[in-house]
Amino acid sequence: MSTVKTKLRIFSSIDVEKHASRKECWISRNGRVYDVTAFVPDHPGGEDLILRYAGKDIGNAMADASEHDHSQAAYDMLHEYLIGKIGSQSTVVSEGMISTPDETMPEDDFVKHEFLDLTKPLLRQLWESNFSKEFYLQQVHQPRHVTKTARLFGPDYLEVFTRTEWYVVPLFWGPITSVLFLRSALQFSGLAPHSVFHASSLAIASIPASSFAKTGVCFIIGNIIWTLLEYFLHRFLFHIDARLPDHPLSLVLHFLLHGIHHYLPMDGLRLVMPPAIVLPHVVFPTAIANGIISGAFAFYVLYDCMHYALHHTRLPAYIREQKKYHLSHHYKNFELGFGVTSKIWDYVFGTVLRV
Repeated sequence: MSTVKTKLRIFSSIDVEKHASRKECWISRNGRVYDVTAFVPDHPGGEDLILRYAGKDIGNAMADASEHDHSQAAYDMLHEYLIGKIGSQSTVVSEGMISTPDETMPEDDFVKHEFLDLTKPLLRQLWESNFSKEFYLQQVHQPRHVTKTARLFGPDYLEVFTRTEWYVVPLFWGPITSVLFLRSALQFSGLAPHSVFHASSLAIASIPASSFAKTGVCFIIGNIIWTLLEYFLHRFLFHIDARLPDHPLSLVLHFLLHGIHHYLPMDGLRLVMPPAIVLPHVVFPTAIANGIISGAFAFYVLYDCMHYALHHTRLPAYIREQKKYHLSHHYKNFELGFGVTSKIWDYVFGTVLRV
């Protein structure tokens, strides 16, 4: 009989169900997972009997003498095909719940779900884990709520770069947005200096209204571009679950990009997303690009502040409706409802979430 010396890999029941053929035959028993593919042709009861339970729990069948009598040797032999165990299948919040669940007790959560210990730095745990992709995705989409922000890194000099207050976004990007808007108007008027900061107040005052109008159009286009970016980044990059490789590095990257937000959705220090808007500078003339980018940045600031508000504040009717919509994405169905500032692209692309 073989002895398993390595740390058991943790699978979900979905992992087992996916291996239900003669070429890949997995079974489970008492929470343990076995790859019996090589044993299928040699099964004393015949291939058909074991294939009948491929991808399923075989515990009751092995204990049923009328089905097929198994000796202790059979159980010992089964141990040789052990590849892992099934992690917790518990649900943290109910399917229809869109309000904040009770506070998670970190120590109890780790014991109950066998996932991450919220009292210790998370990234190293994830990198050194034996979680399958399916088990990771199952757990990361079951929100936890802690009063103290969980650590990503051990050292403080790294951890400090992972936390951002919401007001940093408008303070940082607001002036840049204003500068780009003004620079665009100057460029449309033919008065553009090397930098807005070199422009005299007289030059700025002499900008014709038509130049501001042109910049305003570009600004609105930038708003629209951001809403599309918001939708497509959220849907096809942040929720890349189906195409995510089953590898620790992929899980770490997914966790950093968006997984941690679904795992700890009420963590107010990790709701900020850096903008990725450089394409207009390549595609459009400088004046148009600056106008578009100023509009996109403005909507990005609105997006981040609104995203924070959706999780943490009470606001007017439209935003209350969007809050309910966005929290349904977290607590009801994370595969629908990708719009944050509006539902328009969810309607266009058929991913609207009914709440």
